[in-house]
Amino acid sequence: MSPAQETFRRQVLHPLKLRLYLLRRLPLAWLAGLRLVALTPEAASVTIRYKYLTQNPFRSIYFAALAMAAELASGIQAMLHTQGGGPVAMLVVGLQAEFTKKAVGLITFTCPDGAAIAAAVADSRATGEGRTVVGTSTGRDAAGDVVAVFRVTWSFKAKGVVAMLLSAAKVSVFAVENPFNAK
Repeated sequence: MSPAQETFRRQVLHPLKLRLYLLRRLPLAWLAGLRLVALTPEAASVTIRYKYLTQNPFRSIYFAALAMAAELASGIQAMLHTQGGGPVAMLVVGLQAEFTKKAVGLITFTCPDGAAIAAAVADSRATGEGRTVVGTSTGRDAAGDVVAVFRVTWSFKAKGVVAMLLSAAKVSVFAVENPFNAK
C-alpha cells in the first residue's frame, strides 16, 4: 500500500473524520448512519442499522438505504485505489440487487473485490482508457445470514495531461514520472 493510500485509509477509518466527510459530501449516508468498520486493499465493510430514517413501511431497512451501504463498501475501495498516482474519474454505471431476507437490526456489507478494482484503476492509468469492474457487496445480518447482494459496476478513467500522453504514446505508466506530484 502506498503512503497516500495508507493516509487515506487512516483518515476514513477515524470515526469523526469519516462522519464529517459524509456530512459534507454524502449527507444522505450521514443521515442514514453508515459506518465504515474495515478497510484493507482487499476488502471493505460498511454497516447500516435499522432505525427511523432507514425504515420502510414493512418494518425493515428501505432498499435504497441498503443500496447506499453496498455502494459505499465498493466505492471506498475504489477511492482507496485511486489515491496516489494520477487522477482517476470514477462513476457507478450499473447496479443489480438480490434480496433474500428481511433486513432488520445491524446489516454489514462487505466487498472483497479490492484486487479487481486495483487492477482496473492501474490498467486505466497505464492505457489512458476507461475500464469497468463489478464490485459485489454482500449484506449480512447479526446472525450471519445473507440479506442482500448488490453488484455495483464501476467505471474508471484516468484523466489529465499524463493520461492523454499515455493514451497517445501507449506507454506504461511506470515509465513516465508525473511532474505534477513533484514536491
